[in-house]
Amino acid sequence: MRAFANDDDLRLMVAAQAGDRAAFGVFYQRWEPAVLAFFRRAGAAPDVRADLTAETFAAALVSLASFRPELGAPVGWVFGIARRVLWRSWERGRVEARARRRLGMPVLWLDDEDLARVEAVGDGPAVAALASLPAEQREAVEARIVEELEYAQIAAALQCSEQVVRKRVSRGLAALRTQMEETS
Repeated sequence: MRAFANDDDLRLMVAAQAGDRAAFGVFYQRWEPAVLAFFRRAGAAPDVRADLTAETFAAALVSLASFRPELGAPVGWVFGIARRVLWRSWERGRVEARARRRLGMPVLWLDDEDLARVEAVGDGPAVAALASLPAEQREAVEARIVEELEYAQIAAALQCSEQVVRKRVSRGLAALRTQMEETS
């Protein structure tokens, strides 16, 4: 089995699509704190954040074949799934567990210690890396990756050209990738 800790997200996803679950595991470990923090910002309680995060990554694993690198970064793809999982949970008034059931994952039981760990997430390496970006890059990356806005929408909001937004996102993602690889 190959070690993937130093691989970038795209290589991890390509390996995972080829059937290497260890590659997906590294991707999961790298981005779980950021997804938990996303659900924290959405106002979810710690136990709900854990469920939403588990369902997000289970849905990503189930739909690996749908990832297309030409459409964007793997982290954008997983945050798109997270947004859909969150939206469905708001719509239905509960956290869906369809992907976890499909994978045969057990029910998630959290004790007080687990909940404290989930509550503390938000200061993890991915969140810290995002927070360390210059403000203009952080805003552009959050708008493009987390909020999934189009470049034209971001450019209008930031009052700059689409090319400037694309460059800010590109530089921000490159910096995030470098920081995440250094902390792995």
